[in-house]
Amino acid sequence: MAKSTRQYVFEGMELLPAALIPFVEKRLESSLRGHWQIQVLDKLPNLRPNGDGEVGWDQAALFNAMDRFWSEAFKAVLGRAERSLVNELGDVRNKLSHNETFTYDDAERALDSMRRLMEAISAGETAEQLAKMRDTILRTKFTELQRNEERRKTQRLEISVETVAGLLPWREVVEPHQDVATGEFQQAEFAADLAKVHSGSAPPEYRDPRQFFSRTYLTEGLSTLLIGAAKRLSGSGGDPVVELQTNFGGGKTHSMLALYHMAGPTPVQDLSGLDQLLEKQGLSVPNGVNRAVLVGTSRGPQDVLHAEGDRKIRTTWGELAWQLGGADAYAMVAENDVSGIAPGSNLLETLFKKYAPCLILIDEWVAYLRQIYRVEGLPSGSFDANLSFVQSLTEAVKASPGTLLVASLPASQIEVGGEGGQEALARL
Repeated sequence: MAKSTRQYVFEGMELLPAALIPFVEKRLESSLRGHWQIQVLDKLPNLRPNGDGEVGWDQAALFNAMDRFWSEAFKAVLGRAERSLVNELGDVRNKLSHNETFTYDDAERALDSMRRLMEAISAGETAEQLAKMRDTILRTKFTELQRNEERRKTQRLEISVETVAGLLPWREVVEPHQDVATGEFQQAEFAADLAKVHSGSAPPEYRDPRQFFSRTYLTEGLSTLLIGAAKRLSGSGGDPVVELQTNFGGGKTHSMLALYHMAGPTPVQDLSGLDQLLEKQGLSVPNGVNRAVLVGTSRGPQDVLHAEGDRKIRTTWGELAWQLGGADAYAMVAENDVSGIAPGSNLLETLFKKYAPCLILIDEWVAYLRQIYRVEGLPSGSFDANLSFVQSLTEAVKASPGTLLVASLPASQIEVGGEGGQEALARL
C-alpha cells in the first residue's frame, strides 16, 4: 500500500532528533554554561527530565528550546530564515499530533523545510534523506496531475488549429532535452550539489562530465573562470585563489562543477564546448589533477569522518589532505588533525607541491564556520583555528605552482545566517 503524504511527513519528522539533539545540546551547553539542563527545564515547564535527570527531548521540546533560547544560544549561528523554519516545523509537528491531513503541497513544503534546517546545521546525510522523500512526493504529485490531464483530454472535443504556412513548431526550432520532452524532468533535481557529485550520488546530468557540459552554456564569466583555472593548473599563469561571490542562485555551485569536471579524468576533447574554448586559447589541462571537495553543509563540525583503516578524520585540513593524497598525505597533517590546531603555511605548501597539480573546491564555507562560533571542544577545532587555517591555506596555495583554490562566499544575508555567519564572512 502506498504511503500517505502524512506518513512521509511523520517519517521525516522522526529523522530530526538524531541530528538536532547534539546540535541543540552543544549550543545550550556553550551558551548557558553551568547547569544548562536545569535552566532549560526551568524555562520550559512542559518539558520533563528522563530517568537520568536529563532533558527528555522530542521534536516539540527541541523546537520550543530553540525558540525560547534563540537569543542566548542560536542567534549566533543561525539566521532569521532558520528561526522561521523552526517555528514552521513546530506547527507541522502540532498538525501531526492532531492527525490533521497534509496535501501534496503541505507535505512537500514540510519536508523541504526540514531539509533546509538540516543543511543549516550541516547534517548532510539527514538532509539528503529528506530531499529524497520530498522528491518522491513531487513525483507522485506530478504523476497524478498527468493522469488527471489525460482524463480531461479524453473529454475534450477535437479542435482543429491552423498554423501559418511555413511556420515550424517551436519544438523543431529549439529541441528540448529528452527529460523535458518526455515529461520526466524533475524540478527538485535541478539544483546542483557539489558534494553529491563528488560522492557519486548526484543525477547523471551533473555527475557525468559529458552530460554536464552538453547542458552547460559557457557564459563569458564561466569561460574566463575555466581559462584561468587551466592556466593555473598547467603552470602557465592564472590566479591561485578565486572567490566566487554571487547572490543566492547565481551559479556558484555550477561554476565549481565545471571546474571539477574539467580537472577530472574525462578527456577535455569529450566535453562539449570546453574543448573549443581551451583549443582557441592554446591551453590544455594536465593529467592526474588531484581534486579535493569540501562542502560546509554536507558534514558538520561535530562529525568525525571514518576513513579506511579505521582512521578518524576530524578537521577540514585533515579531510583536505586525505582527499588529495590518501593516507600518506593525511600523515603529514595527522598531528594537527588530532589536536585541532591548524597547520602552518609551510607544511601546507609542502603538501601541495608533493601532490600538484591540485584543485581545491570549498563550498558553503560560512555555513560550516558559523556553527563553531563561540563553541569549544568540537572535533573540528575552534573558530579561530579554522580561520588561521584559511590564512595558511591561501598563503600556501599562492606559493605552490599548479595549485588552485576556489571558494564560494555568500553575497545575500539569507545565506550568511546569524552573528557567527556575519563574523565568519567578515574574517574570510
